[in-house]
Amino acid sequence: MKAYRLAFASAALLACGLSAAAHAEKIRLEFWTDSLQPTFNGYFANVKKSYEAQHPNVEVQWVDVFNENFETKLNAAIAAGKPPALVNHDVPRLFKYAQKGTLIPLDAALGADKAAYLPNALADLSFGGKLYGLPWYNNINILAINGQLFKKAGLDPHAPVTSLEQELALAKTIKAKTGVPGLLPQLGQIDGIMLGQGLPLIENGKAVFNSPRHVALIRKFADAYQAGALAKDNLFADDNYQASVKLYNSGRLAMMETAPTAAQRTQSDARAIYAVTVVQPAPLGPTKIAQGGYLFSWAVSKGLPAPTQAEAVKFAKFLTSDSQQLAFAKVTGATFPSTQKALTDSYFIKTSAGGAIEDSRIQGAKVARNIRTLVLTGVPNVADLKKNLVDNVEAAVIGKKDAQKALDDAAAFWNRQLK
Repeated sequence: MKAYRLAFASAALLACGLSAAAHAEKIRLEFWTDSLQPTFNGYFANVKKSYEAQHPNVEVQWVDVFNENFETKLNAAIAAGKPPALVNHDVPRLFKYAQKGTLIPLDAALGADKAAYLPNALADLSFGGKLYGLPWYNNINILAINGQLFKKAGLDPHAPVTSLEQELALAKTIKAKTGVPGLLPQLGQIDGIMLGQGLPLIENGKAVFNSPRHVALIRKFADAYQAGALAKDNLFADDNYQASVKLYNSGRLAMMETAPTAAQRTQSDARAIYAVTVVQPAPLGPTKIAQGGYLFSWAVSKGLPAPTQAEAVKFAKFLTSDSQQLAFAKVTGATFPSTQKALTDSYFIKTSAGGAIEDSRIQGAKVARNIRTLVLTGVPNVADLKKNLVDNVEAAVIGKKDAQKALDDAAAFWNRQLK
């Protein structure tokens, strides 16, 4: 009997020990970002320290993956049944993985907290009526103006520029009066430009960008191109940020519609031009959508253990809270939060004379609630479709094809692919 009692007591103690060990074991949250090291090492070290202090039962582990390898590594982790708890996705990639069924919808988990985020940001991350990511930071275009060139052309650099048509007209005047091209639009993103102008790409499963309104838009660009008003450097590239900054900083471009980070480059590389730079919000156009939007989010992987999933949602809320979004914006100096309260902070309100860097942040914040990520999603072979459209638009703008013919050819190609 004594031996039995001792054995029973030992078993009970062992069970208690195992229970205590299990209770003490921390939930590990691995979260992946895309190409943010080493610039943001300090920010994420503070995130880890702050969150783990508030949640002693959780250990967070930051993994940064270089962009070119991101999907390959993520696919391998998913296939191995070990996906990261949280993933930093842009809008196109979020849509792709939502379609694959590897992410959980977040509507129920967010609940009333949804009101804290900007409606446009939530719309960008919703597919099929479900929200798959919590909005994090966003980008936006500003319009940097070389005030000296404007005045030389007899123009007022402080007069509001409110439409694409006005930009193109100003660019032609500047070229005629100064010999300097006025603008370098990002025609490699013509799909986003069309959407921003209220011109649809696809309706009822068919390409519709060869309408008279679409043709008229391309002819406006062609007219400006023929007048020498558009700079030619990387005009049809998918990303012409570097070319735009280089031209502007060397006095060979009068207007630069691009990300606010450009002002930092102008300050460091071209102080004389920085001193005469006037910053305005980029024109909203007929849709009242701010151009240059490119939203990043936090998504929660499907297939996590229930306790891990619950903690992953909490951590996503933490990363996208007002305080964290504001802190991240201050680190970048040129991105914008996706929460209502953070955008009202004094950091985004002009408090001094400042310069083009501060003005870029202030002017961008004025229209940040109008940001949308204007990208093509939900269709097969997006890269092929986009390349064909850009190639045809290039042919039309430089005069190798009539605009109607170019868009007809592109629409025919799209419709063959969309069948």
